[in-house]
Amino acid sequence: MGRATRGCGCAVAVLLALAIGAGIAGWKYVYPWWKTQPPPASGGELTVRILDVGPINGDSILISSPAGKTVLIDAGDTTKGKIVVEALKRYNIQQLDYFIATHPHPDHLGGAAEVFKAVKVLNVIDNGQLPSVPPQLAAMQKQTTTKKPTRRSTRPTSVTKFYDDYKEALNASGARYENAQPGTKYDLGGGALLTILAPSEPLFTRDKMSTGGNEANANSIVARLDYGSFSMLFAGDAESQTEHRLLTKELDLRTKVLKIAHHGSKYASSGDFLNRVKPEIAIVSCGAWNRYGHPAQSVLDRLRAANVKLYRTDLQGEITITTRGKENDVTVKTAKETTEDLWAGRTAQKDDSSRSGFIAYGDFGPPPKPKKSEQK
Repeated sequence: MGRATRGCGCAVAVLLALAIGAGIAGWKYVYPWWKTQPPPASGGELTVRILDVGPINGDSILISSPAGKTVLIDAGDTTKGKIVVEALKRYNIQQLDYFIATHPHPDHLGGAAEVFKAVKVLNVIDNGQLPSVPPQLAAMQKQTTTKKPTRRSTRPTSVTKFYDDYKEALNASGARYENAQPGTKYDLGGGALLTILAPSEPLFTRDKMSTGGNEANANSIVARLDYGSFSMLFAGDAESQTEHRLLTKELDLRTKVLKIAHHGSKYASSGDFLNRVKPEIAIVSCGAWNRYGHPAQSVLDRLRAANVKLYRTDLQGEITITTRGKENDVTVKTAKETTEDLWAGRTAQKDDSSRSGFIAYGDFGPPPKPKKSEQK
């Protein structure tokens, strides 16, 4: 009996040790994984609208959750605030739960002040960066402010007026402000979850952009939306440097829909990034008048090789994505049909890279007419 009792005690001790070990392993590995999982989809409809803020470049994306919460990511260029406000009215949006300013460039932040004046904004998220002014523009700005304004003058006296207007409207709105932090999650209700993935420290500086791209773009906010089996990645104007940094982190980057970074710039959407994300649908938000060759043919070729379904605001207007979070339940509608080739890129007239003296402000008009030699 004594030996049997001792044997039983040993077995209990072993089982107890195994249970404790399993509990520790579960707490260390399973619980953190479980915490990262999005809530189950409610079955209500989630809508993502990529607004058409062309014909110049720009981004503005409206998210409406199944629970009725709304998010606006960027607000188009300084001349396109009215278009964004009209879209909000068209969809009966009287309040924005979140406004996300991905980075301080006018084609993303220019229309923000008009939006703030038109609807109630509860929360504002940006990357905390100030717009940088190249020396040549600083000199131009100084000359402009010393000149006597004329009646015909319609240009702003400051090349960063778009940002000053944004900050003034933000302060007047009473909205809660926060700096974007990677890993922060926002519950949009009904099972929809928005997660900030970038930017992360150390922020990119001009000297880090020697291979191309622009530091303000590289520090864009990148966010991921999850709803049941649906997922979408909003890449802002992220550059290849941003993408590489994301690839070095333990992040779930695979997604059904990818809002292509930087309007389809050749300095983004690297092959390694697309191989990791593996999007089924790609959206390019760009303008027919843009001077930078967006979308670049090299990017479109990579997307085509990845066998994605492509949509473009410059050719198809506003793009609407709806889903109820179920498997294979994604509907994409465009505002207009196009007879142009979606897979044909545009020819660049300017280079959108810091190393080429990229100027981020004041490029609002249509592209210059081709030279006579080019017309032959």
